Amino acid sequence: MKITTLNTQYNHYLDITSDICPLTFVRTKLLLERMKSGETAQVRLQGQMPLEKVPRSVQQLGEIVVSLEQEDPQAEEFSPHLMVLQKT
Repeated sequence: MKITTLNTQYNHYLDITSDICPLTFVRTKLLLERMKSGETAQVRLQGQMPLEKVPRSVQQLGEIVVSLEQEDPQAEEFSPHLMVLQKT
């Protein structure tokens, strides 16, 4: 699994656009388990199921979904989205 640590406004970055459920959430959960309290991560995701299930599952774990926005607002509905998470 490749998890990239960024030197920008987020502590971590994870691209799960090429993964399918349930692997999308599994990879996100593994990232959350490695994060320290207060750290943030940007997760790039795509597809109807990941867009519905990953944010909901993250919240059920007690973590914070700071934002979830389309990467390109002009693109189709299920184009890549960027989700920002914060570890509690």
